[in-house]
Amino acid sequence: MRIGLVQTDIIWCNTEANIARAEALVQSAEPADLYILPEMWSTGFVIEAQEVAQTEEQSVALKWMIDTAAKRGCAISGSLVIAENGKYYNRHYFITPNGIAARYDKHHLFRLGGETKRFTAGVERVVVDWQGVKFLLQTCYDIRFPIFSRNSLTENGYDYDAIIYVANFPTAREAVWRTLSAARAIENEAFVVAVNRTGSDPYCSYSGGSVLWDSFGEVVAQCGQSETIVVTEIDTKELKERRKRFPTLRDADLFSIE
Repeated sequence: MRIGLVQTDIIWCNTEANIARAEALVQSAEPADLYILPEMWSTGFVIEAQEVAQTEEQSVALKWMIDTAAKRGCAISGSLVIAENGKYYNRHYFITPNGIAARYDKHHLFRLGGETKRFTAGVERVVVDWQGVKFLLQTCYDIRFPIFSRNSLTENGYDYDAIIYVANFPTAREAVWRTLSAARAIENEAFVVAVNRTGSDPYCSYSGGSVLWDSFGEVVAQCGQSETIVVTEIDTKELKERRKRFPTLRDADLFSIE
């Protein structure tokens, strides 16, 4: 599967401009089966959700994702600020040519940034299958909480093959971003596709550093600090062979999430 890491310099609260930037990046790159955008890619990390939130029916950014996936015959992943039944969600979408394949509402809201004051946390883990590859959807702050993302091995195989992290992870915690994303790949015997933004907003700066790790914590592909798109390929056959040779999850501790 070919995956495009779409590292954008998000313009604060300017959805139309951010759609144009995403469109230009996707158009400039070789075709991919899946394009991944950052967290809140159409607005920036806006805590005052009521200022930018739209319903799914209203969202022009969501419409662009749906239209682009259908037109290009690909999948697109990324999160948006969504209003629903009087509540606000940081909602991570996985769109295929047939429309919305999965929705994941961010579970671990960033308390230090005030996200818990305006947004409602999701409660369910979401795994989506695209072209035979199973993706666990996660968002930014989730990366610090390994229990919620823990893979499992059953008689039917592994729960998932890759984790997608979409993020607005600031420059000040660049080393944390790389360390945690690599750790999530190693401990779960899975690929990790961690896509961050670059640029700045009224509160902090972002240094990009989007990266795709393999299950041994080796870099498959990565972006620098500027706005860019990098298209790379993952080999699930090799992943399966590695899991056979070194099946660490067979010795993992059992636990339940409450």
